[in-house]
Amino acid sequence: MNIVDEIEKTMIRSDLPDFRPGDTVAVHYKIKEGERERIQVFEGVVIAKKNGGARETFIVRKVSYGVGVERIFPLHSPLIDKIEVKRQGKVRRAKLYYLRGLSKKASRIKERSRQEHIVSKTKEASSAITMPEPEVIEQNNNAEGQEETTTNGN
Repeated sequence: MNIVDEIEKTMIRSDLPDFRPGDTVAVHYKIKEGERERIQVFEGVVIAKKNGGARETFIVRKVSYGVGVERIFPLHSPLIDKIEVKRQGKVRRAKLYYLRGLSKKASRIKERSRQEHIVSKTKEASSAITMPEPEVIEQNNNAEGQEETTTNGN
């Protein structure tokens, strides 16, 4: 095992929720101004997640007073107080950079239903566990029985 990997394992936070690109999140970020420290909330859509391990980052985009604002956060930073997942978006891409060119109604993302969220979780879990295949019950096709039901009463 690499020494860098071992050090990174100690830096990884486990108290953060799972979220994906397309989700709307509120990031509570600690800001230090002089001697004072306050928490600023940045709420927007996650448009990308990059890298992995302790170096993982995510980009959040919001529109403020008609201007698009994007901010890159290191996921495992001690300056992140908490991350709240407000909505779960239904998207088919990992990087949503195309949202930069869209505005208002065009940039809306459909919400992922609760059932889709549960199905995706069970698919992840079932990929690790192999399920036994269901038994197939064979039916006897009786040619004589079919003739009796189709014959005329004449």
